Amino acid sequence: MTENGAAERWTEEDRQSIALHGLTVEEVDRQLAFFRRGVPPVHLNRPCVAGDGIVVIPEAERSSLLAVHDEARRTHRLMKFVPASGAASRMFREWYQCLATGGFADEAARAAFAGDIRRYAFSSDLRKAVAARGEDLESLIEKGEDAAILKSVLTEEGLNYGCLPKALLKFHAYPEESRTALEEHLVEGALYARDADNVSRLHFTVSREHEDAVRMLLSRVIRGYETRLNTVFTIGISTQDPATDTIAADPESRPFRDDRGKLVFRPGGHGSLLRNLNLLDEEIIFVKNIDNTVPDHLKTETSHWKRLLAGYLIRLQEEIFASVRFLAGESGTEEELERMCDFAETRVNIVFPGGFRELSFSERKSFLYRQLNRPLRVCGMVKNEGEPGGGPFWVGDADRRGGASLQIIEESQIDRDDPQQRAVWSSAGYFNPVDLVCGVRDFRGRKFDLTAFIDPATASITRKSEKGKELLALEHPGLWNGSMAFWNTVFIEVPLATFNPVKTVTDLLRPQHMPS
Repeated sequence: MTENGAAERWTEEDRQSIALHGLTVEEVDRQLAFFRRGVPPVHLNRPCVAGDGIVVIPEAERSSLLAVHDEARRTHRLMKFVPASGAASRMFREWYQCLATGGFADEAARAAFAGDIRRYAFSSDLRKAVAARGEDLESLIEKGEDAAILKSVLTEEGLNYGCLPKALLKFHAYPEESRTALEEHLVEGALYARDADNVSRLHFTVSREHEDAVRMLLSRVIRGYETRLNTVFTIGISTQDPATDTIAADPESRPFRDDRGKLVFRPGGHGSLLRNLNLLDEEIIFVKNIDNTVPDHLKTETSHWKRLLAGYLIRLQEEIFASVRFLAGESGTEEELERMCDFAETRVNIVFPGGFRELSFSERKSFLYRQLNRPLRVCGMVKNEGEPGGGPFWVGDADRRGGASLQIIEESQIDRDDPQQRAVWSSAGYFNPVDLVCGVRDFRGRKFDLTAFIDPATASITRKSEKGKELLALEHPGLWNGSMAFWNTVFIEVPLATFNPVKTVTDLLRPQHMPS
């Protein structure tokens, strides 16, 4: 019997299904309890602004921070971590709708599609796919057979882009080639994740169904990029652990079952990738989404700011390590401790709970040691210009100790029925582009167990459907949300030019994704 009094409801077939996913009955019961009680909303204190949660790096300091990054290439193991399992199907939602109805609804949309189709980086591959069926792309365009063209892009009759991950889609065209998103990350990673021995380390998380295709692409292109970029790539690939899947529930929070009565499990969201990140052996890890990349002529600025973020993290980390070594010792003075408290508050954004100053000297040292001896993340933030997604906020009582902390928050995490919380959300001036640099070792050089710094209360519940039946889906605390809730966090303003996501296929026609 579990604490929910429901263990006896599982049949033997249920138990086998749960075990096949690497889960336990107790864990599944815990997940179902989440559905019943709901996820408590976070409480936004205020949005982060320049000087209050957002650091603006002065021009005069940038050259020294770049030098810190360049020195770290000789002394640290760097890696770029790219969540790359996202399916491209959502990119083509509008095109799928058009395909289902036999074409575009109006002449203006049809004319725009016909005029633009040649501009995509995948147009050359599309011509070949159409030709393989004995047809001609130009002829299809002239006849207005947009449904046939869409079918050639989206389905197995052509490029099958609707069933591929974004990593394998051609994003950018060059005179001599077109590159997939994955290839662009190789080129970019070599600019800032290369060590003194010219080894560039990257790690991609991919879905199991596409792992072979990703490996095949890498095996085909990797040597050419190594020669061109004068580097040796060390590429890691991992998939989401099935044990991070979560059970689906019906609208009454009971286990959701398919037409055959079998339990339904769903991927647990990008927070599941914390396990993948936790297994990496590097010291400094860059994190960037697969769909945020640019052609070569814009990579200089992207690389520049990645190096600045890393330099800032490494310099701050060295100061934190010096403080933690002192706090781990037996000696020290009030003056030294007060200086470290000021450093923790002003540089590491640690908010001390009420009554902290009344604690004894040793209690204050212990508290500060626990607060500083954590993983560190430095996150780039861009000015908010209306992109959907999360942003940086001061969040109250994140550590349940009466303090506050810096967090990246998604709109789904707040109480949208609370006018005050909606007002705080709407007043945000910055946006999270998922541009992180992470320090994952402690002052002794030992790896942190990243699973110890999750806020489990920040899971999320969303409404989905399975063959027309409504269900509830549970996602683990997000990788850069709740999974990093108890990390030390610094937000730094970065230019909008570093954020160029591809959420819909037409984003590929934006100027920043076009040839120079």
